[in-house]
Amino acid sequence: MKMNGAQAVLESLRKEGVRVVFGYPGGAVLDLYDAIYTEKFPHILVRHEQGAAHAADGYARAAGGVGVCLATSGPGGTNLVTGIATAYMDSVPLVCITGQVGNPYIGKDSFQEADICGITTPITKHNYLVKAAKDLPQVLKEAFFIARTGRPGPVAVDIAKDVFTQEIDYAYPEDVHLKGYAADFSGDATEVAAAAEAVAAAKRPLLIVGGGVTLSDTAKTVREILDLTGIPSATTLMGVGCVPTARENFLGMAGMHGTYAANMAIQECDLLVAVGMRFDDRVTSDVRGFAPRAKIVHFEVDPVEIDKNVVADCRVLGDLRRSLPLLKEKLAALGVDFRARFSGWSRYMVEMNNEKPLSYKKRAGCIMPQQLIETVSELAADDAIIVTDVGQHQMWAAQYYDAKEPRRFLTSGGLGTMGYGLPAAIGAKVAHPGRQVILFTGDGSIMMNCQEMATAAANGVAVKIIVVHNRVLGMVTQWQRMFYNKHYSQTLLPGGTDFVKLAEAMGVEACRIQEPARLREDLAAALASDAPQLIDVIVPGNVDVLPMVPGGKSLDEMVLESE
Repeated sequence: MKMNGAQAVLESLRKEGVRVVFGYPGGAVLDLYDAIYTEKFPHILVRHEQGAAHAADGYARAAGGVGVCLATSGPGGTNLVTGIATAYMDSVPLVCITGQVGNPYIGKDSFQEADICGITTPITKHNYLVKAAKDLPQVLKEAFFIARTGRPGPVAVDIAKDVFTQEIDYAYPEDVHLKGYAADFSGDATEVAAAAEAVAAAKRPLLIVGGGVTLSDTAKTVREILDLTGIPSATTLMGVGCVPTARENFLGMAGMHGTYAANMAIQECDLLVAVGMRFDDRVTSDVRGFAPRAKIVHFEVDPVEIDKNVVADCRVLGDLRRSLPLLKEKLAALGVDFRARFSGWSRYMVEMNNEKPLSYKKRAGCIMPQQLIETVSELAADDAIIVTDVGQHQMWAAQYYDAKEPRRFLTSGGLGTMGYGLPAAIGAKVAHPGRQVILFTGDGSIMMNCQEMATAAANGVAVKIIVVHNRVLGMVTQWQRMFYNKHYSQTLLPGGTDFVKLAEAMGVEACRIQEPARLREDLAAALASDAPQLIDVIVPGNVDVLPMVPGGKSLDEMVLESE
């Protein structure tokens, strides 16, 4: 087929099954946007390019596919950078398409020129600068292949402006063959066998589930392994939802703000089976004191992560979609009654979890933030998707919201990006228009990308935005309170922002809740709305997220109660 470069981009997106893109037009992509107009390609106009990247990220996490965002050259491309870095840290597959100045102007500091390939090299799996339209089909085929295979991640495709108008004979490749990039992530069966033998030899094993289980859609297999063995389990922040809260022998989230039992299980176990996690410092704290009695079995698709933070005694390198079913098979073949073998250990950890559960103290006349999260958890639909921004509300949501399935709890874990939540929630709702999508955000985080309320209103994207409004930058003030002699330097927000007026100005319905007696009734009414809705909930500003492992301490040195 004869077509120009702009048409070739859209046809390639169709070939990859892309249902919608998120973007913002500009000079270098005018020809691409003209093709979008002519061909009526599904596109959602965000109000800031960072919003486009986060929306594509939220779409990808919720849908389980590749998210796509578009931006123009120069500041358009650089505005994507925070969103690209967010996706890179959490292994989210994105294809980020940017315009570049025309070929004759590249490298001459032309108007709105920026070296997007150079800028994004550290935060992408790969990137391309396309200078000829004939290369577009191959490049885009490769970009999607790289983004979704192995350890997923973002790929940047920078396209010179004149490429969009060049004519080509379009043909989309059927296969991808990349020198130095093998698509075989099946791994070694002998490593899985060794892992199974390690479980059989253990007396106090613990299975900890990370974001890789979500990304590989293997939560069902993990649950089957837990049913077979009766092993206690915990999750990282990125693994929330892979094991339901009510599931047998589940201890909750581990790490800096994890449960007492989950962290103590790490410290007391003799075998730690880590599945799809990278031993981030928010999970391990001081690695010198991490799991001191345990042998480590590490299931991981990316060889770079093996032994990077915590040295593994047994590695299982490969795609979890192959290695976990094989582990279940080999465990069953051993003929060991694992449930009987580990019953005493499991009972001990469950009793510890019951003795020191997550808890908080209520205050007369106040809505406590934990109470808010619990109430939403009770009112939300069974298949609701929860999105968070970053800060105290994020940790309370991870602790107190009962996420029962993977891809139902979306958050910026690795980069910790304030402003992620609202555009990501929009992306998730576009991916699943029939599901309830609820955002927990703070009065600090929501201001980072509050302009995207206009995007939700203009497109009828009925996200529910719950502002946990405490008039402080909560997590930073907590650290200042605990470790900086209460020097609240630039973290207090006296008077606050009238988020009801702000939302209404952007076309979003809004209400405020500050009476504890009306919390459930008003929340239920707001969540039932078919329109985008902001719910401004006033909570105290001096509540700590607990438990907490202070920086530099080991997991068994948790702070359990505030002063």
